[in-house]
Amino acid sequence: MKLATYNVNGVNGRLPVLLQWLEEDAPDIVCLQELKSPDERFPRRELQRAGYQAVWHGQKSWNGVAILARGAAPIVTRRGLPGDPDDTHSRYIEAVIDGFLIGCLYLPNGNPAPSPKFDYKLHWFERLQSYAAELLSLDVPVALVGDFNAIPADLDVYAPERWRDDALFRPEVRNAYANLLAQGWTDAVRNLHPHERVYTFWKYCRNAFERDAGLRIDHFLLSPTLAPWLKTATVRLGPRGWDHTSDHAPVMIEIGPPSD
Repeated sequence: MKLATYNVNGVNGRLPVLLQWLEEDAPDIVCLQELKSPDERFPRRELQRAGYQAVWHGQKSWNGVAILARGAAPIVTRRGLPGDPDDTHSRYIEAVIDGFLIGCLYLPNGNPAPSPKFDYKLHWFERLQSYAAELLSLDVPVALVGDFNAIPADLDVYAPERWRDDALFRPEVRNAYANLLAQGWTDAVRNLHPHERVYTFWKYCRNAFERDAGLRIDHFLLSPTLAPWLKTATVRLGPRGWDHTSDHAPVMIEIGPPSD
């Protein structure tokens, strides 16, 4: 099974890019972030024609998350992260697909830091940690997937000295990510590529993609019952070089029964 994550940076504006990538890579499950679309404008029919059933949690102009599945219908188990009933941001959706529990998330950016936006980010991270612990207690295969807006370490960013005060790289955020992993989650990409510079996002300016001046902020966290199934993890660089594309690249892992 191929599981992918892709911050599309506008699902309707980038729909041709998304559909082309789905045709080329044919992932089985896809977590999308930053839909920037209200629920009623989500391109359900176009995705169905491409072979994908979808569930989504949209929001006009901002945020938004979705889970797509090929050959199966996702069964929604949650829309919205628990812990703050006043939170109106569409940043989390969760579904069961073929016995796997998939949580698709779009963690707040948090810039500038310090600011109320950064405080909101840290509070969201705390809510995620609390809920992630609950998911682990279920003892079922779980993947938390998406744009975490968190750079875990120096290895995950080009020129780390330039990012020290950014909300994606501040010590509070790195510590929050490390504390999440300490619960027992496996960072799939880093697990298979422990010493490589792997990036998933490149700014549009200053030829960042061409210079490979990027960040790794799109992650797969796998529960202990799912981590042994991990086979491969790759960044699909091709779509990042296409016209009118997202500033993120899709990231994909393959999972299957462990070898004896």
